Amino acid sequence: MDKKPVVGFAGLGFMGHGMAKNIIKGGYRLWIKGNVNRAPVEDLLSMGALEAESPREMAEKCDIIHLCLPGSRQVEDMVNGRDGILAGARSGLIVVDTSTSDPTSTANLAAIMTEKGVKLLDAPLGRTPKEAEEGALDVMLGGSASDLEIAAPVIKCWAKSITHIGPVGSGHKMKLLMNFLGASYAALYSESVSLAVKVGISPHAFREVIGPSRLGSGFFDTFMKYVCERDREAHRFTIANMSKDIRYVNSMATDAGVVNLMAAATRHYFTHAEAIEAGEDFVPMLSDHVGRLNGLDIESSVKDLAD
Repeated sequence: MDKKPVVGFAGLGFMGHGMAKNIIKGGYRLWIKGNVNRAPVEDLLSMGALEAESPREMAEKCDIIHLCLPGSRQVEDMVNGRDGILAGARSGLIVVDTSTSDPTSTANLAAIMTEKGVKLLDAPLGRTPKEAEEGALDVMLGGSASDLEIAAPVIKCWAKSITHIGPVGSGHKMKLLMNFLGASYAALYSESVSLAVKVGISPHAFREVIGPSRLGSGFFDTFMKYVCERDREAHRFTIANMSKDIRYVNSMATDAGVVNLMAAATRHYFTHAEAIEAGEDFVPMLSDHVGRLNGLDIESSVKDLAD
C-alpha cells in the first residue's frame, strides 16, 4: 500500500477499546463498528473515529479490519453475514482476527476469504486490558509473512511484541495452548486454596509462600490478589470467555488425537460456574465457586484465618 491504509475495528470491549484508541493515536483513519455498550464507541468518536452502520460498510471503506470478538461464532457472523465483511470486501483487504477462536473455524474462514481475494491474519492477544490501553500487548500471529509486513505498522500501534508462529491458524492454536495453561492454573489454584482452608492454612500464608517461589507467576499474583484482597479488577477476564477457550482446547485435542485428561477436568469447573449463572464473574472468582463445592465461604475464611 502506497498510502496510509484506512483501518476498521469491530469489537470494542475490555481489550478492543484500548487497541482502537492507539490506532487513532498512530495517525490512522479509523472506522468502528460498535455493539450494545455505547460508552467506548462515543469515546472513540470523540477522538475522531467514524462509525460504520454495518461490517459491509466497514469493508467498503477500509484496507485493514481488526476483529476483537468473543469467539468463532461472532467472527463467522461478522465475516459471512448478509451485511458482513465479505459482502463489501475488495480484493486485497486484510482482516486481522485478534479474537481467541477455534482453529478449525479459522481455517475454514481463510479458505472462503481467499476465494474473494481477502487475506486473514489470526493475531490473538497476550496480556490484559491495561496493556491494551498502553499499546503494549503481545501478539501470536498466524498468516503469511507478506500480509504481516503490510499490517505490521498498524498492529504495532497497540502491540509491544509480535511473534510470527506460522501459517494461518497457528496464532489461534498457540493462544489456546496459552489459555489451556491459564484455565488449568485457575482450577489448580482454586482447589489448592480450598484445600488450604480446609486444613487450617490461610490463603494469605499460601500466597506468601508460593508467590516468591519458583511456582509463582504473574497469573498467580493476580489470581491471589482477588482471593486475598477481594480485588475484583485484578484480572478482568470472564469465566464465560475462559470456558469457551477450554472447550476449544478440548476440541483441538480431540481433532489431534491427543489424550487430554487435564483439559477435560479443567473444563468441568468452568462449565459448572456457567451452569450456576456465574459466567460473567472474572476468572479468579472461580476460587469462590470451587470453595462452595467444598462447603466453604472463601471470603469469610480469608478474614477468619488471617486473624
